Amino acid sequence: MAELRLGPLLRYVDGSSATFWVEASRPCTAEVRCADGSRGQARTFQVAGHHYALVPVSGLTPGTVTAYEVLLDDTTVWPLPGSRFPPSVVRTPEGDDTAVRVTFGSCRWAAPPADEKDPVGPDALDTLAARIAAAPDGERPDVLLLLGDQVYADEVSDATRAWIAARRGLADPPGHQVADYEEYTRLYYESWLDPEIRWLLSTVPSCMIFDDHDVIDDWNTSAAWLKEIRATPWWRERVLSGLMSYWVHQHLGNLSPGELAGDLLYAAVRETPDGTDVLRAFAAQADADPASVRWSYRRDFGRTRVLMLDTRSARVLDEQHRAMLDPGESAWLREQALDAPDSRDHLLIGTSLPWLLPPLIHQAETWDAVLCRGERGARWARFGERLRRGADLEHWAAFPESFEELAELIAEAGSGEHAPATVCVLSGDVHHAYVAEPVWADPARQPAARVLQLTCSPVHNSIPLSIRLGFRFGWSRPARMLGGLLARHGRRGRPSVDWRKAGGPWFGNQLMTLTLHGRSAALRLEQARETRGGGGRAGGAARLATVEESVIAPQ
Repeated sequence: MAELRLGPLLRYVDGSSATFWVEASRPCTAEVRCADGSRGQARTFQVAGHHYALVPVSGLTPGTVTAYEVLLDDTTVWPLPGSRFPPSVVRTPEGDDTAVRVTFGSCRWAAPPADEKDPVGPDALDTLAARIAAAPDGERPDVLLLLGDQVYADEVSDATRAWIAARRGLADPPGHQVADYEEYTRLYYESWLDPEIRWLLSTVPSCMIFDDHDVIDDWNTSAAWLKEIRATPWWRERVLSGLMSYWVHQHLGNLSPGELAGDLLYAAVRETPDGTDVLRAFAAQADADPASVRWSYRRDFGRTRVLMLDTRSARVLDEQHRAMLDPGESAWLREQALDAPDSRDHLLIGTSLPWLLPPLIHQAETWDAVLCRGERGARWARFGERLRRGADLEHWAAFPESFEELAELIAEAGSGEHAPATVCVLSGDVHHAYVAEPVWADPARQPAARVLQLTCSPVHNSIPLSIRLGFRFGWSRPARMLGGLLARHGRRGRPSVDWRKAGGPWFGNQLMTLTLHGRSAALRLEQARETRGGGGRAGGAARLATVEESVIAPQ
């Protein structure tokens, strides 16, 4: 009899359809039956000895809340017997004018077992799940945007390290880090079998995009880095397995039923008894020729458009033509951002790496890019490369031309007769949260839309005190002056935009929520905090405390 190994994850939802991701223990037919009579089924496909299905359900009624169950070969496997959680449900939007709640964040270490103290404090997603479960008819997100580092292939838990050590020796590279597809699946089990997370992902739709730790720290930071790591004997298996596991666990669920129906790779994997070789060949192509593959995607939630960008694999790393997005990806972004402007009130650009950073860090990254390009000589170029890797100088500011292109696109998308009320860049990565608001140097280019950089990280991680102090200092007047000195040394002019800190920085395990209704927009930042008498995961409950709440676009 087939058993449910992982999931279900509720991924795509619109007014009449939804998709559900599951992993089973053996080949079978997966079926989702909803209480309103709608249902869907799919045969599992096989990758590296694992069996997955993405089940589409159509015929849902807009504006309803419908409980569902999952069956494998006609045997009910979800809800779990004796579950302490409410039934998993599908909530369909009623129409384009419905309010949309978008909750986002990044960087989540898997929470430890329930009987262990959590060394980095309560998990924000765990805490969100507990709040929703306690009041299932109350407020909940319409979608979770998970902006990278859903798993950490290079910073595994003690339990996973012990599991790896029992499977193979740790003396050879990559040591205790993940080496192959099977070890990647362990990361997803550890993260998504957490009872709160499992239930949350079964009842709140999610959109995901990778960042570096989903594969390895500093992934694609530079051409020199890539050349060095490709020379190691273990890297090829690591990166191919990382891309394969990402496609299976995260990317497929980002697509609509229509996109899935037209996806040639998805069809090829499903049509063969074992899709491992087909998917591996795709991963090899994606690694060798990143421009041939698109991981970025678009989602529309009523009159809110979300563009989720791949800012890791899509990079151009040649120092003389360095870009955050390859030409095809840039053209796609432009087309999606400017298409049918009268059909939306809000434009959200999801990029794991912040566009606007504290000014000193921005100037340092831009200066370092000039050094690495060789404009100050070979010795400075070697220093710049060491600094880039050591200090993680790889955000949009480290790709100066791409930074300016995004500024220009945002100005264009946020202007004109049908300008949206807001254009928000949603990011994570930097293990703290802040709000920044840009002002264009040329007043004629200033958008009519309210433009904000909204950064929220981590969901469940930590940040050293020294880094906290550095981020705080990065916004100060002395830091701006120091950044100006770096800009002069790099012989770079001022960027086309300046920006101010409109909120933060905030430190802790946290989530941001945008509530969008008509042309209004409200922002809330919540942090996971231990309740009095708690003591971490083993010691007691946690709650989400509101740290910041503001209206960013009045009706």
